[in-house]
Amino acid sequence: MGRILAIDYGRKRTGLAVTDVLRITANPLLTIETKDLMEWLKAYFAKEKVDEVVIGHPTQMNGEESESMNYIRPFMGNFKKTFPDKPITMYDERFTSVLAHQAMLAGGMKKKDRQNKAVVDKIAACIILEGYLDSLR
Repeated sequence: MGRILAIDYGRKRTGLAVTDVLRITANPLLTIETKDLMEWLKAYFAKEKVDEVVIGHPTQMNGEESESMNYIRPFMGNFKKTFPDKPITMYDERFTSVLAHQAMLAGGMKKKDRQNKAVVDKIAACIILEGYLDSLR
């Protein structure tokens, strides 16, 4: 069984999280500059068995897609062309940044560290992945 990788896609930075090989836990992986994401994915898929990718689906409070989909859709098209054997699933990402900040507060993270958007992005990816895993159970 391969891992599930989660992507919190952003214009500048992208947060990544991954399950363990048994798909029990979701773990923050890293935050990468979005321009480097495809090359990083190629290298990661070459060394790790990943069966599925989950990408955050940005929606507004009324359920409509947010403006962010204008740059997520092209990424997904490129992903499907580059990795046709890897299924990619969208999962609602509403409130993930808020939940990430709450998790950092609850964990006792210092204010300076909480202001680091790269940390927020990878924790948000982890929250997306946790939600997705819960939906499978």
